[in-house]
Amino acid sequence: MANFVLQVPIPLRRFSVSASSNSNGAVSGGPVIIELPLDKIRRPLMRTRSNDQIKVQELMDSISQIGLQVPIDVLEVDGNYYGFSGCHRYEAHQRLGLPTIRCKIRRGTKETLRHHMR
Repeated sequence: MANFVLQVPIPLRRFSVSASSNSNGAVSGGPVIIELPLDKIRRPLMRTRSNDQIKVQELMDSISQIGLQVPIDVLEVDGNYYGFSGCHRYEAHQRLGLPTIRCKIRRGTKETLRHHMR
């Protein structure tokens, strides 16, 4: 498995972070990391709990100094992006006024989305 970081000076940076091969040697794509605008991520469960404000502040301090170290997980369904985790990191980016957040994108179906909504 290969891991690398690619810095590209465009609003939506996109790059693959891993790949694997099957038994016949063909390479299949792994997760993809994208810098997504915060306003493109739907957070359907956002109102179910409140974030720990001390943790959010600690993340804000860390992100300001060294950037986001762990992307948030996002589900892509039919071109729409849904975030169900990374709540503290997402709020830290909002409060810092950052326009984008690094996301690990996983493609899914409407059935997968329904499963997350339960």
